[in-house]
Amino acid sequence: MRIDIITVLPELMESPFNASILSRAKEKGIVEVYFHNLRDYTDNTYKQVDDYQYGGGAGMVLMIEPIDKCISGLQKERQYDEIIYMTPDGTTLDQKLANQLSLHENIIILCGHYKGVDQRVRDKFITKEISIGDYVLSGGELGAAVLCDAVIRLLPGVLNDETSALTDSFQDNLLAPPVYTRPADYKGMKVPDLLLSGNFPKIEKWREEQALERTQRLRPDLLK
Repeated sequence: MRIDIITVLPELMESPFNASILSRAKEKGIVEVYFHNLRDYTDNTYKQVDDYQYGGGAGMVLMIEPIDKCISGLQKERQYDEIIYMTPDGTTLDQKLANQLSLHENIIILCGHYKGVDQRVRDKFITKEISIGDYVLSGGELGAAVLCDAVIRLLPGVLNDETSALTDSFQDNLLAPPVYTRPADYKGMKVPDLLLSGNFPKIEKWREEQALERTQRLRPDLLK
């Protein structure tokens, strides 16, 4: 998979991709991630990529011209499955959407900033708009990092145990069951005996029951 991220703050994007699972995915050649500084695509002497909005009002708006140059240049090199715009009014990211995106080969992610982007960008280029929650951040960079993490960890070969992602919360609209590790008894707090029994069919049934109980208690909306 190849992911191209368009941003006015590429330095903010680098850290999440240089550690842990995302870094290993890049090192293994499973994913390629490229950052494109939007200021490199403007002819403005001061590298300006935003301007006041027509009609008045507070907040600056990212201009269409540098975004057009960047996206059009990338599209000349390869075909993209999705061009995603990170925006608070987009579709809320969930596991189902992450699963769908993990099947793609090439993705562009445009990070919103300031008051957003010229609406003509959304009309002409964007194929999917995604939000990570009902709140507003200073820009789309952190949202893009969250989206990439959710998608990249699903790619074959990224996790050491590929079945791990299949048992994550939300994969089957259920929260994950409780998990335990050593020691089996810590200050009187004991791991359930069943998990130490080696009876894997009963353990799996217990996990299913626990996942359902936890979902009913904490996130009943997932069961609707």
